[in-house]
Amino acid sequence: MAGGRSLALAAGLLVAAAQLLQLAGSLAISLRAVDNITVTIKPGSSIPPLKHCKICTRQACKSELRINAAVKEDFTFQCEAPERYLVMEIQKNIDCMSGPCPFGDVHLQPSGLPRLNRTFIWDVKANKKVGLELKFSTPWLRQIGPTDACPDLITYTISSCIDTTRVSIGTFCRNGSVSRIKVQGGVVMALKLPWNSDLTTSGFNIANRSSIKRLCIIESTFKGETSATLMSANYPLGFPEDELMTWQFVVPSNLRASVIFRNYSLSNCERKEERVEYYLPGLFSSPEVFKLSDKQPANIAGNFNLSLQGCDHDDQNPGILRLLFQIVVQHPQNEENVTYLVDLSNERDISITIQPKSPHSGHPLQFEPECFICKDIRTCERNVTLTSGIMYRIFFLCYDLEHLRITAEKTIACWDLKRCQKKIYDLTVPKAISQLPVRLDMFIWKLLAPEEINVEIMSPSLKLQQHIQEQRCNKSYSYSIVSTTKGKELYLGIFCPGGSIEKIQMRDNITISLKTFGRGFLNDSLNQDLKMSFVPFIKEECIFTVIPDPKAQVYLQTPNWLEGLPPYVSVSWNITVPSKQVARLAFLKERMDIACETGRAYVNIKEQKPKAEETVRREDELLPEPLHMYHHFWVNISNCKPVNKKQLSLQFWVTFVPQKTDLTVIIAVVVGVAGALSIIGIIICCTKKKRKGSQNPGVGIYNANITTQMPGRQGIFKKRRQDNDSHVYAVIDDAMVYADLLKESNGSVAPEVDVYRPFDGPVGDTPPTPPPISFKRATKVSNSEELPFCPETDSEPYTFAHHKPEETRSNGDTSVNSAGDVGMSLLESKEQEGLVEQLMPKE
Repeated sequence: MAGGRSLALAAGLLVAAAQLLQLAGSLAISLRAVDNITVTIKPGSSIPPLKHCKICTRQACKSELRINAAVKEDFTFQCEAPERYLVMEIQKNIDCMSGPCPFGDVHLQPSGLPRLNRTFIWDVKANKKVGLELKFSTPWLRQIGPTDACPDLITYTISSCIDTTRVSIGTFCRNGSVSRIKVQGGVVMALKLPWNSDLTTSGFNIANRSSIKRLCIIESTFKGETSATLMSANYPLGFPEDELMTWQFVVPSNLRASVIFRNYSLSNCERKEERVEYYLPGLFSSPEVFKLSDKQPANIAGNFNLSLQGCDHDDQNPGILRLLFQIVVQHPQNEENVTYLVDLSNERDISITIQPKSPHSGHPLQFEPECFICKDIRTCERNVTLTSGIMYRIFFLCYDLEHLRITAEKTIACWDLKRCQKKIYDLTVPKAISQLPVRLDMFIWKLLAPEEINVEIMSPSLKLQQHIQEQRCNKSYSYSIVSTTKGKELYLGIFCPGGSIEKIQMRDNITISLKTFGRGFLNDSLNQDLKMSFVPFIKEECIFTVIPDPKAQVYLQTPNWLEGLPPYVSVSWNITVPSKQVARLAFLKERMDIACETGRAYVNIKEQKPKAEETVRREDELLPEPLHMYHHFWVNISNCKPVNKKQLSLQFWVTFVPQKTDLTVIIAVVVGVAGALSIIGIIICCTKKKRKGSQNPGVGIYNANITTQMPGRQGIFKKRRQDNDSHVYAVIDDAMVYADLLKESNGSVAPEVDVYRPFDGPVGDTPPTPPPISFKRATKVSNSEELPFCPETDSEPYTFAHHKPEETRSNGDTSVNSAGDVGMSLLESKEQEGLVEQLMPKE
């Protein structure tokens, strides 16, 4: 019974083994001795060791199988999809040291290999004085970085041997310009194929050549417009010490080639000097030598060679010599040989960069024509920077100049206000830029000054418009303005010409960036009028002067719109109301929408007129309803330190309507004037009747025997009698004689002496000062008790008034009331009364 069970178990194992062999399939590899080939099947290096695929032979199952020359091996894979876990290396050793080399086409042997990811390796050993040539069939090869991958996963890796050291010549894909590679001594060629590749030929052959006396020669052959990227041996590791490497370029006669060094580094040389040598057409007798840091030749017509020469390294600090460069082959440009003069000899602190509009797509198989800027026939670059103080002559090798852009930067600094306060600087694009056929992309002005010196930007004729959602800029250019105060940036916004902002005053360092849109800027640049000057210190971070057109709708918003106004920042707008117009000021939302942790946020509005009412709102109050302004007015917005990250952002807009005069006001004014004239007439009539009843009319008669001086008032008339006309009268006016009586009766005729008249002229442009943090009054403040209005001076800032009760203070014999009127002393008043009595005729 037990024996039967054992037989059944053995039969089951045999059936399972047969099923496994049937599932995986049986394979066989037979190698001839003459081929000198070794095959190794092993786990792939990139597969994690979580699951293994065993290789089973008649003897055993193992993870790696090695089959040597003159051996035949049958095996199976103990897993499904073995290509996911196993790789195969097929190495053929070719000995050219002891006998003749089997030169010619290289075949993929042996045939009938399992479909695994496989690498064919040909290790050719030759005398170091012998040159070997690898010639590739079309479509030739394209060099890539050692860690890059080819699109079809078919990769060639070529190495050379210097004594016992292996040097990587490079890694290549198919479809390129590399047609031949010559090496000195032995060579190791590896071809990697994916498991599903049907490639049956190696794509190259090996030929014997004489000594090339250098590490290697790489030949690139071009048939049309294209570009190729090439690297020095061992890239990105160091180029071998004191070695020489050469690239040969075959260029059709109707095309031009340019060399661009993309990346390089230098070693520390003890002897000799690292360099590149060019054998250019017409100069094959002697090379042109360049440093790696020099500008490399461009616009080369015909075949040429480029060689990289190393040096003897410093043993203590050898450094690394490496080079990555690009060859661009395209049709010749600028056949008309147009040269442009860029005169920056009279410019200061300016730099102009001409460069491609955008970087390359990076697609290795897609050719993208290059544009070069040349200072001479051999010195051409993709990027050129021109600096002030020099005159340049440049020309372009570019099939379409639309692929190039210009960026420029100019610095204007003021460190002493006395030297630069009165100077006005033009913020316009120099003619040296506008006359070039390349489009300007951006021009940046950096305005530098210490903290006590501020900057004023002006656009007197065009004026500026702020770019906001309701008022977008659609011009051919715009300005981006940023103010840097104590290391913090305040982004004022984007502005374009054709608005209402005539002037902007800012603190500290300013950056103005002009950005162009389309070719319309070429015409618009002729009318630019942006200017700047340095001015004394201002308290606000920013002051806008707005002078709108009567038909305009002006939209304005606080700086740093997206992030919000920084804490404790104050911004003011000085808005002019056009003649015979009424301004309507409205905010686009009802509240400030912030909560203050420290301080208060305020909106202050005040007309620039005597006894003007002041409108103030805090952050916890509703913003004012639309206001009507009949005079120029200020808007001041000041921020606090908010509780959360949300900062203050406000928008408001101003519109204008014609000013209408109220008929009731006109009637009242006419009635008032008529009444005043009637009262004056009655008083005069009464006074004349009284005089007629009491005396004869007084007539001024000259009497030389009577003195005109009053007793006790010697020296009132400084001139002698014969030297002045004080004693000559045409007639004595009644109003003059009875001045005191008229004054007592409140008559309208009064002497034009010591009479205060308020100033009706314009108010200065110094902005208002926001209320202190402790200000807690309600919104609208009446100024009925305000001090009399006086014209401002530069040292008297225009502020919102904070009122005090009226009081009178004494100053010697002079009294001063709260209105600012200065009264006469009592003695002086009595003396003037005595003088008037003596001048009056006695009854």
